[in-house]
Amino acid sequence: MKFFSVYGYSKSGKTTTIENLIKELIRRGYTVGSVKDIHFEGFAIDTEGTNTDRHKKAGAELVTARGLYETDILFQRRLNIPEILNFYDQDYVIFEGTSDYSMPRILCSTSIEDIELRINKDVFAISGIISAEIKGYKNLPAINSLTNIEKLTDLVEKNAELWK
Repeated sequence: MKFFSVYGYSKSGKTTTIENLIKELIRRGYTVGSVKDIHFEGFAIDTEGTNTDRHKKAGAELVTARGLYETDILFQRRLNIPEILNFYDQDYVIFEGTSDYSMPRILCSTSIEDIELRINKDVFAISGIISAEIKGYKNLPAINSLTNIEKLTDLVEKNAELWK
């Protein structure tokens, strides 16, 4: 399994880039999983007063909500990246918005200023809104996922990290 992250500020084109990468990776015959980091302080799938919330408050360490079309496993803590990856067996796992673990990254941005604020040693490509305006930044290619998903996916195949 290989994994990488697409990150950047809100409304920079992350989700669109990921959607296009998922479709292209699948077209190439790969299986794909994804992980969305949510940065909102109040985020929780479980809500006050539901049966699963009552199970949690009674002391269950792991709660599973099994519906007709979906199963959600609710851990009572934030899992780290290796713990999360152990649940996946797809060819590729794409992380959206993850910045607390060193892994190959595509930086989505709306401006050069945003790139300069967010760039780090893990970035192998620039994409998102800015990629419609520039061809590259320093030694990194800027690739628009709407117009050249093949080239961006080629870079993913070359740069994504292999998980043990």
